[in-house]
Amino acid sequence: MLPSLGYGVLVLTLLVTLYSVGIALYGESKKSAAMIESARRAMLLTWPLLTITAAVLIYLLVNEHYEVEYVYSVTNSTMPLYLKITAWWGGQPGSLLFWGWLLSSFTSAVTLRKWDRDRELLPWVLVVAGITLAFFLALNVFFENPFRLIPGIPPVDGRGLNPLLRHPGMIIHPPAQYLGFVAFTIPFAFAIAALITGRTDDRWLRITRRWTLWAWLFLSLGLVLGMRWAYDVLGWGGYWGWDPVEIAALMPWLTGTAFLHSVMIQEKRGMLKHWNMILIILTFDLVLFGTFLTRSGVLSSVHAFAQSAIGPMFFVFIGFTFITSIGLLIYRWADLKSETEMNSMLSREALFLLNNLFFLSILVVSFWGVIFPLLSELFTGSKVTVGPPFYERATGPIWGGLILLMGVAPLSAWGHSTIKTLGRAIWKPALFALLAPIYAYLSGIHNWIALGGFTLVALVITVTLYEFWRGARARSRKSDENFITALWQLIKRNRRRYGGYIIHISMVLMAIGIIGIELFQTETQKHIAVNDTISLAGYDLHYDQLDQFRHKDGRWITRAEISVSKDGEDIGNIAPRFDIYPDGQPMTIPGVRSTLVDDIYVVLINWEGITPESTPFKVYHNPLVKWVWIGSYVFIIGILIAAWPEKED
Repeated sequence: MLPSLGYGVLVLTLLVTLYSVGIALYGESKKSAAMIESARRAMLLTWPLLTITAAVLIYLLVNEHYEVEYVYSVTNSTMPLYLKITAWWGGQPGSLLFWGWLLSSFTSAVTLRKWDRDRELLPWVLVVAGITLAFFLALNVFFENPFRLIPGIPPVDGRGLNPLLRHPGMIIHPPAQYLGFVAFTIPFAFAIAALITGRTDDRWLRITRRWTLWAWLFLSLGLVLGMRWAYDVLGWGGYWGWDPVEIAALMPWLTGTAFLHSVMIQEKRGMLKHWNMILIILTFDLVLFGTFLTRSGVLSSVHAFAQSAIGPMFFVFIGFTFITSIGLLIYRWADLKSETEMNSMLSREALFLLNNLFFLSILVVSFWGVIFPLLSELFTGSKVTVGPPFYERATGPIWGGLILLMGVAPLSAWGHSTIKTLGRAIWKPALFALLAPIYAYLSGIHNWIALGGFTLVALVITVTLYEFWRGARARSRKSDENFITALWQLIKRNRRRYGGYIIHISMVLMAIGIIGIELFQTETQKHIAVNDTISLAGYDLHYDQLDQFRHKDGRWITRAEISVSKDGEDIGNIAPRFDIYPDGQPMTIPGVRSTLVDDIYVVLINWEGITPESTPFKVYHNPLVKWVWIGSYVFIIGILIAAWPEKED
């Protein structure tokens, strides 16, 4: 009964969505405000309908209805309540429904805004968003039905969620990633509506500014949470392995970041209108492409879903949206002329354009690295693996160039800048920035790449702080406010600018951690017995005891107790684990001691069996990696400041 109800409402939602698209098109052709209003209300109806569908699925998951194939595949009786609820997005059918629910939420929310100034955009926004929603609903209805029943006698228990997905980070990571992916549909819909209606001004950018910022926030947060999950669960001592599915999420982030920078040029100078359209089209289609890669089964990854029949449908939809969008852009090309010209190669708009080219360069490297194994398999029959060394060597200098631009661009002026004016603005922050590599060198770091990286990081931080100080001092003198009040009012009245500066600081804080772990990580692997010691990077790890026991949920847990000391002083204990679930699936939980300076990361390996007399450990020393997570916290603060509402657009 309940599965039939859930599926029936899902089908009804698809029909309502198609009605909204159809009546919006017909209403626009007849210039009928009543029909367009009907389309808007139909779109609003999709959210409560999909909420009912989602509520039915969650009820089935929580109450162990194993006669439903999806419930059987992602839950079992030993899972806690919160995991049964989050199993909603733990498999392919549920995650597609979750995607559709989010898209319905966003589309419904945007249709509630005041449309007085933008009435001509409304039907086309409904059409673009509605077609996208209908596509995802059709995947659920015809291919990946989350309410499909198991024929015959239902199982007495389910298989349960993959152990790798039971980490707290995976409870938050997929929703954050989906929020970022789905939210980019809104600026894309407005961009296409602007092309169709011939709106060549920047109104569509201003309407969607916060949608874009929030989409970028959640996409960034999804990437960081995925990195944290990889660091905590996969047990390989790192956080980013250039896995194809990781790259699939990175690619729209690259174009989305470029878009956020280039829209400021259009708003300030009336330039790059063609470029901004290209970037938002690329971002939307890269979202679809990344979803295609993870759900089609063409990639082998710990992040990817199993083989599925929906791959060809994604491929067709990506082709349809891309070709249609580019066709519209070509049709309106002449109408999107720049209002001004670029007069200086050192102006802020020129440096922002260079920033865009750097992001697109990383995109090209990433895209080629992902598709090359697929092309190799298609044309030669053998799949070639593209590993981290390729990406790191190709993108490392480009990331360095981006960090340099973060330090230089804030000091350049709109319209015109010269080497002399930039030099006059940058020499003081640059002088302070040189203290960082000098300190690093005196501390024993002689790697020239690291010294260069720390110099760039210090330059960005000093320039950014200098901009805060200069702006607050000028305001304080003008308004007779004390410095702290002036600084607060400065940020409050220029949230987008100064929130962006805080985001820049967050990025270079993360860069500190990346430099540390990428250039200075060391590791060792050894079999030892209880009461033996492993030494690495000045740390002594004393193996105290081994516990093996069965958890109440049926897991067989093997846990080692290790005392960590440095220079003869006890500094803490860690307990790496190796869990085996009742269905035989293993999960490695590393033991980590983390400080601002470094992490000691210990993995209990189960390659050859574990006994107190011979226990295999792998130990990593990860310098500065905690700054990756600190930077992510600062990033959230920056984006909240930049995106916080000031007034209604």
